[in-house]
Amino acid sequence: MWEIDIMAILDPVLDPILGPVLNWNPIVGIILIAAVITVVITLAYKFLTDQEKMKHLKGRQKEFQTEMKSHKENPEKMMAVQKEAMKVNMEYMKHSLKPTLYTMLPILLIFGWMSGALAYDPIMIDESYTIMAEFADGVSGQAQLVLDAESTLSSSDAVQIITDGEVTWRVKSSTIGEHQLAVETGDASELVTVLVTDGSLDYLEADLIIKDSDISRIQVGYGKLTPLGDFDIFGWNPGWLALYIVVSLVLSLSLRKAMGLH
Repeated sequence: MWEIDIMAILDPVLDPILGPVLNWNPIVGIILIAAVITVVITLAYKFLTDQEKMKHLKGRQKEFQTEMKSHKENPEKMMAVQKEAMKVNMEYMKHSLKPTLYTMLPILLIFGWMSGALAYDPIMIDESYTIMAEFADGVSGQAQLVLDAESTLSSSDAVQIITDGEVTWRVKSSTIGEHQLAVETGDASELVTVLVTDGSLDYLEADLIIKDSDISRIQVGYGKLTPLGDFDIFGWNPGWLALYIVVSLVLSLSLRKAMGLH
C-alpha cells in the first residue's frame, strides 16, 4: 500500500514562502500567519454564507430564548419551544459550517507544516545537546559515541556502560552544518546526523527508530521551541499554537464585528 509523506510535499512549497518570516522573527511570523489565515476565513464566511438568512436565524434564536424564559412555569410549553429552537439552531449551524468545507483542508495542511517548522529550538554553534541511544532487549556492556572532527563531548565520556537499556552523551559542535555521529556497541553501528544552524529554524530527524539492530533508537535532544522566550503563566511556557489561537481569536472577533457578520 502506498504511503504519502505530506510534509515532503508541503516543505518545498511552504518553506520558501513562510520559512523566511519565521526565521526572521518567530513571534512576528506566527502573528502574520495567524492574521492572514483569519482574514481568509472571515472573508470566506462573509461571501459563502447568506448573511440575510443568518441574520434572520439569529433573530429567531433570540426570540426563542425570550419565549422559553416566559414559559418557565409551563414545562410542556417550554419543551415545545425548545424543539422549534433546536431546528433553527441546526439550520444556523448548517449555514455557518459551509465555509469550513472550503477552508479546512488548506488550513490543516498549513497547521501541519507549522507544527513541524516550529517543533524545536535550533542547535547553534557550541551549544550543548544530547544524543540518547536505546538498545534492544538483552543488549548490555559498553556503548561508544564516535564524533566528527568539529564535535566534542561536553560533559560525558565517549565510552559508557549501558544502563537500563540506554546511554546519553552530551555534545557540542563548533561549525554550522551537518555533523555525522555514530553510536556503536559490539558489532552494531548506527549513524545520526545533527544540524547546527546560525539560529534559523532548521533541524533534521530528531527521533530515529532502528529495526533489526542492537541499537533500537537514537534521539537528538533538541529543546522545545518557545517563541515567547522565558515568559510563562504559572510555570507554563506558551508554544506557537497558544500564540496563534490568541491572535486569531482577537482578530476574528474584531473583523466579524467591523464587518457586521452574523
